[in-house]
Amino acid sequence: MVAKLLKKDGPPSRTRHPPFFGVGSPDFFPFGFFAGVGMNQSIQKTHIFAIIRYTNVVTLVEYKKAFLKYAPVETFSAGLELSGQEVKSLRNKLGSLDGARVVVRGGEAFIVGMTIPPYQAANAPKSYDPERARRLLLTRKEIAILYAAESKKGLTIIPLEVYNSRQFLKARIAIVRGKGKEDRREDLKKRDALRETGRILKNR
Repeated sequence: MVAKLLKKDGPPSRTRHPPFFGVGSPDFFPFGFFAGVGMNQSIQKTHIFAIIRYTNVVTLVEYKKAFLKYAPVETFSAGLELSGQEVKSLRNKLGSLDGARVVVRGGEAFIVGMTIPPYQAANAPKSYDPERARRLLLTRKEIAILYAAESKKGLTIIPLEVYNSRQFLKARIAIVRGKGKEDRREDLKKRDALRETGRILKNR
C-alpha cells in the first residue's frame, strides 16, 4: 500500500495554485486568461486581491522639503515601533516629518521631532506624547552605518517618508548632506522648468 501511494505516474498535478502570483510569474494574467485555463471565479478573485494587496505601497507622511534642503547619500527602509493610536493616525495620513531627524543612542536608532497627533483626542491617554522619540527597527549593521555617518561632519540622518508596505508601516530614512544656496537655486530652476513644461503640455 505504501509503495502504491509513493508511486507517481507522469508529471505532478497542477490543480493546486500558490496563494499569490508575482508579476514575473507565467500565471500573471487578467481574469479572462484565468477563466480560459479553467480557474473558477473565486480563485480568480483571490489571486487578483493578493496581487493588489502585495503591490500596494502608499506614502502616508513625507518630509516635503527634504530634497530641497538635502542631497541623499544612502537610504534605508526601517520598521517603526508605534502605539495603536499612532498607527491609526498614520494610516489616516495624520502627522508631520518636517524638521525631524534620526539619532543613534545606546545601540538603537530613533526618529526625533516627528509629530503624530492622537487618532481620537478624546480617547487618548493623558500620557500621550505626539512628539516622543520612536524607535526604528534596523539591523545591527545598518545601525552601525548610521552611527558612523552621524559622527561625520556635514552629514545628518533624516526620515524621508512613512509608508504603508503590505500590512506594515515603515519609514524610509536617508543619510544626507546639506545643500548650499547655489544647489538650492539650481533645484528651484529645474522645478520651475518642469512645471512650465507640464503647463504647456496640458494646454495643448
